[in-house]
Amino acid sequence: MGAADSIPSADLEVRPPKQRRSREAWNRVLDAGVGLLEDGGYDAFTIAAVCERAQVAPPAIYARTTSKDGLFLAVYEHGIAGIRAEQAVFSDAAHWSGLAPAALVREAVAQLVGISLRHRRFLRAVVLVSGVHPDVQARGGHYVHELAGLFAGVVLRAREAITHDDPERAVRSCFGSTFSTTILRLAYGPGFTTPEPVGDAAFVADLGETAVRYLLGDVPG
Repeated sequence: MGAADSIPSADLEVRPPKQRRSREAWNRVLDAGVGLLEDGGYDAFTIAAVCERAQVAPPAIYARTTSKDGLFLAVYEHGIAGIRAEQAVFSDAAHWSGLAPAALVREAVAQLVGISLRHRRFLRAVVLVSGVHPDVQARGGHYVHELAGLFAGVVLRAREAITHDDPERAVRSCFGSTFSTTILRLAYGPGFTTPEPVGDAAFVADLGETAVRYLLGDVPG
């Protein structure tokens, strides 16, 4: 069965472990799955490879799920959970308190892009497979919309300084262009969209400056 084929929902179900030893083994499985995706992408992700890396026997996996796709989606959610935990910075009011509009926008972009860059190997794997895996695409879309809301909630603190008739639409557009550019970099490398690849720090700074100029106009500094 290919990734694009329709998968019965029963085959995607995961039965959570109840006993401590089972939970520990299952966590090793999920960590191993994330590691395999980071190292070799979806092609490297097999039940046998997960078992070997997690040092568990196949029954430890089949007790939780009956299919590779069920295991893959459980691993996907495990990897995404780590990313979402870092996104809590957007809900930390103290982090954003007292920032001038331009500094606020630059920091919001830096946090948005920085989180993605820190998880680039995992995200690259799931982004590349999402085009042929409807469940990953649907779940990914949900999490991107969630992140867009967090980003907008921070940047709209500078609403009065935003030089657009519809600040919310402008901020959403800013998120879309920033996030899309970042995903292209993660999926295909830093030289995919520019003749000369730039380092991460310059990439983040450039996106921050682009966002400031789009949302606030020509702001000194």
